[in-house]
Amino acid sequence: MDDWPDQVPSPRLVAAWRVLDTVPTRRVPLWAAHWLVAGYDGEALVELAGLSGRDPGPVHELLGAALGGCGLDGADLGTAQRDRRRAAAVTAFTAIAELHAQGRATEQWVLRTVYRMLDPDRRLVSVIDESVASLPLGQLYLLADEWKFLESPTDDQIRAIVQQACREQLDAAVNSSAPTARPTSTTAAPRS
Repeated sequence: MDDWPDQVPSPRLVAAWRVLDTVPTRRVPLWAAHWLVAGYDGEALVELAGLSGRDPGPVHELLGAALGGCGLDGADLGTAQRDRRRAAAVTAFTAIAELHAQGRATEQWVLRTVYRMLDPDRRLVSVIDESVASLPLGQLYLLADEWKFLESPTDDQIRAIVQQACREQLDAAVNSSAPTARPTSTTAAPRS
């Protein structure tokens, strides 16, 4: 998520990235500072905001407690590992689809981001989590390579597929009864 648009992601979105193992640690301290300004609190959050982000170790060590200070706990993203990954993907994919719907993300960026999120080591994994791959944006995972090789489908067809997947992702989030699946702003919001 190194190329996430210039806005501060919500603690919930960063918690989702943490579950998916895609947190850009060098950016987290700045986001933590923004969350403090937005009204979140906690000793770990303050300490996290004071880090430089160049050393990922301390960021990883503090992130869980800092997110707890933002009102998130393990129950927010599911309990079982499979459920946690799906809930995290719903949160992250919905934020991506929102950015696309707002005109702040291109189809190519959506594809690249979904691909990196599901394969952070940049190697095709032999087993993709079906609970994540079944989500509308999760289904785009294998399409990312197609963008480079425009033999089939065409560039316009890929754009249409991504646009449709984003609409379906947002529809699924709005129509879901699970609290983790509802669309969330990608910006930090203070606790009420």
